[in-house]
Amino acid sequence: MIRSIVFLSLVVLAGCSTKTSSTKPDYDVVVYGGTSGGIAAAIQCSRMRKSVVLIEPSQRLGGLTTGGLGQTDIGNKSAIGGIAREFYQNIRKHYDDPANWKWQRREEYRDGGQTRTEAGEDAMWTFEPSAALKVYDDMIREAGIEVVRGQRLNRESGVTKDGNKIVSIAMESGAVYSGKIFIDATYEGDLMAAAGVSYFVGREANSVYGETYNGVQLLEGHQFPDGVDPYRIPSDPSSGLLWGISNAQLAQRGSGNKLVQAYNFRICLTDDPDNQVPITRPEDYDSSRYELLVRLFGAQPDKRDINDYFIWSLMPNDKTDINNRGGFSTDMIGYSHHYAEASYAEREAIVKAHRDYTRGLLYFYTTDPRVPRELQDEVKRWGYPKDEYVDTDNWSPQLYVREARRMIGEYVMTQANCVGEEVVDDPVGLAAYTMDSHNCQRIVVDGQVKNEGNVEVGGFPPYPISYRAIIPKKAEASNLFVPVCLSASHIAFGSIRMEPVFMVLGQSAAIAASLAIDHNVPVQDVPYEKLRSVLEENGQRLNYHTGQVNYLRRILE
Repeated sequence: MIRSIVFLSLVVLAGCSTKTSSTKPDYDVVVYGGTSGGIAAAIQCSRMRKSVVLIEPSQRLGGLTTGGLGQTDIGNKSAIGGIAREFYQNIRKHYDDPANWKWQRREEYRDGGQTRTEAGEDAMWTFEPSAALKVYDDMIREAGIEVVRGQRLNRESGVTKDGNKIVSIAMESGAVYSGKIFIDATYEGDLMAAAGVSYFVGREANSVYGETYNGVQLLEGHQFPDGVDPYRIPSDPSSGLLWGISNAQLAQRGSGNKLVQAYNFRICLTDDPDNQVPITRPEDYDSSRYELLVRLFGAQPDKRDINDYFIWSLMPNDKTDINNRGGFSTDMIGYSHHYAEASYAEREAIVKAHRDYTRGLLYFYTTDPRVPRELQDEVKRWGYPKDEYVDTDNWSPQLYVREARRMIGEYVMTQANCVGEEVVDDPVGLAAYTMDSHNCQRIVVDGQVKNEGNVEVGGFPPYPISYRAIIPKKAEASNLFVPVCLSASHIAFGSIRMEPVFMVLGQSAAIAASLAIDHNVPVQDVPYEKLRSVLEENGQRLNYHTGQVNYLRRILE
């Protein structure tokens, strides 16, 4: 608390664009990115009595965790420890308070799927965006974290280095932050890239790391059935392709490219009329964007349940976390490829395009006469919650950036790690989700519409993530951690990239950062045995005991 008061005069107020004074703040650790990973890192730094600042480019902390992803993706809860588990325990405490059930009785709600809260469990894994934000705010306040909002890195000249050591980072406003250690906890990897660290965008060919599920994949998941015509005038290629279909050709399976899996918004709606804002027509609404959906309705007349077209998960207080499902849904396939390297203005345009597409999709369902009655009647029951995202038109400001840049660090996590064919000896956390990729493109194959890029392959237990996967090569940066855009192939990242795991890796990065400061060594030279001991002291789970489970589970062909 004392440290927070001392630095109070140096905090850049939210949204402020004025220059700072000539005296620039100096910290032990500078965390850039207020995602879940960044928050966990900042809290751990404070607990280890390191001065720390958490810089968030937007006005809202928490990334996807406070941005609509209330149906937590994890795969195996037992893999999660430390601050991440504390967060979900605090979510449980939040909902144990009857005062936090304004729109629904506690006994009426039952979470489901992989995140179901079992009898006797002290954590809860489904929640409203506002609940997650409150829990994070409480944790940050308790830890006495200095938070700076609305400050974006100057990506052209914002990183000052002395050899391979980052000295300071500068914001677009002119604010400069110096530190001994830096942590890039953004979804985009902007600090990492500006610091000259190697990275990759897209999908490596299978041959690069000896994998099976990287690169081009034309599989069945979230796919169009056979026979859906792609042309504006059916059977007439000269009429052109319908909106959302690329004219690219299907490449060889497993070949690499620069395509990025689709982004979307995790949608929070409510069916409580007293808490609803109506779904209305977006400003640039164009119903032709959804012509393919009409054809999909016609191709599968037996599918008339809302969960045939969305993953419609129920959250507390009569709200939802809605995700993509099927051939045409909330994923805006083909519109994420340029996001990672785009300018801030270009990114804002991409985010707006996704928002307009998604809000237009909901409006289409509620108004277009071509939508089957069963589906239209169901969507009409819902609206935007009045008490969520009150500063951003009741809509999440956080686009689901599933993947952007991925560092090429000291060690690259691959499919071999996921399935247990290769097990690292320097773990800093466990991953537990399937190897997962959303579709990357929508193309024409044999005269039919097909989505390409979806992968969902599991059947393996939790596996360890290497310390070397969250640090750059020493020659590139000796005092940087990258716990979110970590070093992994496309398909391994698809298994690791879950919010609880980002929290785990953020906390582990902070522990290693503190040890690097204490030992006065580059992050690459932190003694692992000491690191492991402190990780375990702080509740991190580094091994998964499987009994007779064979770690060499199949690599499906």
